[in-house]
Amino acid sequence: MTPRDLELAAKLCAERAGLSVDPDKHYLLENRLAPVARREGFSSIEELMAAVRNREEERMVWAVVEAMWPAETSFFRDPATFELIASDVLPKLARRAGKAPLRIWSANCGAGQEVYSLAMLLAEQTSFGAGVELFASDLCERRLEKAQSGLYSQFEVQRGLSAHRLVRHFESAEEGFVLSPRVRQTVRWRRVNLIEDIARLGQFELIVCRHLSAHLAQAARERLFANLTSARAPGGCLVLGGGETAPGLVCAAERPGFHVRPGGERAAA
Repeated sequence: MTPRDLELAAKLCAERAGLSVDPDKHYLLENRLAPVARREGFSSIEELMAAVRNREEERMVWAVVEAMWPAETSFFRDPATFELIASDVLPKLARRAGKAPLRIWSANCGAGQEVYSLAMLLAEQTSFGAGVELFASDLCERRLEKAQSGLYSQFEVQRGLSAHRLVRHFESAEEGFVLSPRVRQTVRWRRVNLIEDIARLGQFELIVCRHLSAHLAQAARERLFANLTSARAPGGCLVLGGGETAPGLVCAAERPGFHVRPGGERAAA
């Protein structure tokens, strides 16, 4: 890639998604954009970027931006987080909600492993009792399509998924393993740009959005946290990655990543 192409890719990522991409990391850009070039029928990344520059097609621009969006994910990533959600957070939120359903949102769900981890936890909670509405969103359309298929390779299911859960919730398929329809159908999907206005989504008792903020520029990070905190229902909980902090919320020392408002709502999670 030429310096001009590198700068253009970084500029588009910053403008459209708030993503901080270092144009000096040409190896990362080339690794992510080479498959996009092939998929779109170009013989090189340089041809792809020339088309982005000259055609000004939104679809092509977003193909570049989405390719650079953070992709690292696995089932039950950071197991202690899911253990705490299942044993403590969800029961307390359910008691607070009473007969109202809990709205849970995996805000940066990637290829679906995180939200399906939550769905499996809920399916295994025989005494939970509360109704649940489970939502998932991501910036990348292709990852959402993969997530909705519920199809994962041998390598993907080996990352964080126990043999017991694999047998209980998956079936063998020619390409790997497919999640059972009863789990897949509990999730509602939507493409969401988290630095844009998300008020239309409503509020949620539990929001999970981990390991994203470090990839964003400062201004975009501030918009992300403002959006997530406004989408958190009163008494609800926002789960970030360990070490991530949201302004206006507090994180208990023994619960890294779990954020609630200080004061009267602390007991909710």
